[in-house]
Amino acid sequence: MDSLIMNLRLLLFSWIHLRSRPGPLSFVRLFTYKDIKRATDDFRRIIDNSSQGAAYKAKFQNGHVALVKEVRVFSEQEHEFYKEVQLLGCLHHRHIVALSGFSTGHKRFLVFENIENGSLKEHLSDPLRTPLNWRTRLQIIIGVSAALEYLHFFCDPPIYHVSISSNTIMLDENFTAKLADVGVLSSGGNRVPLPHSLCSEECVGQVCRHIIYQLGLLILELITGQSSEGGIDLIQWVQESNFPKSIHKMIDPDLGNSYDAIELKGLLAVAMVCIKTTDKPTISIQHILRYLQKKVGMVRNTY
Repeated sequence: MDSLIMNLRLLLFSWIHLRSRPGPLSFVRLFTYKDIKRATDDFRRIIDNSSQGAAYKAKFQNGHVALVKEVRVFSEQEHEFYKEVQLLGCLHHRHIVALSGFSTGHKRFLVFENIENGSLKEHLSDPLRTPLNWRTRLQIIIGVSAALEYLHFFCDPPIYHVSISSNTIMLDENFTAKLADVGVLSSGGNRVPLPHSLCSEECVGQVCRHIIYQLGLLILELITGQSSEGGIDLIQWVQESNFPKSIHKMIDPDLGNSYDAIELKGLLAVAMVCIKTTDKPTISIQHILRYLQKKVGMVRNTY
């Protein structure tokens, strides 16, 4: 009981300390280790496993289905873990997976909203899945761009701890894209702490450029259905001088002819700018989002 009271006091302190973060404070439930163990069927409902921790599908006694991620970092920094819980709990965007709870003690877990349709990677690579149509793919890239704009320009301080790939983008029951790898505890490998008040403009620019680079790769994955980590070198293809003539060979066969050629060329133009190997970004997330909303006719409220 004393341990629980101490944990709650630390959590309350972190809430007060970080109250300036964007969005209203949400109720983030504290789960016990037994709750997590029971909901994951004794940790047998495993979805993914990495050095950062395993991910599980959980079903709690009240019927609530959720995604549970084990946290193996901050093992001796309990206060930092609570700060991370508060950071994630204060993020409110329709294109970011919402935190609904956490567990601390013997092991630490974060409990996120359940995403019914799994990851984008599954839909691009699993032949048993219904192929994503062109309009859905456009909505995905616009949604991810809107989430990044929110993290970079509407959070105080800005949040740059994010990994973008088909593995870290989840799709809900309406195939709305939700970014699932945000925060210091996220699983992406290229993570550097960036307290905004202490970071130089050059440092921030380098990190933003890497995020924009990842966004460019994601666009190529959505167009081709291929992973940049697979046997085909998407970057080399885009950088070749004759790639416009070979576009038809690279489009995901699952799309058939059901896409807009003008929109496709517009997306490719954005991807080319995103993956340019320069020291600083030549385009911002806001520019990308506005361009996509204007060129593909998808202007809508994303917040």
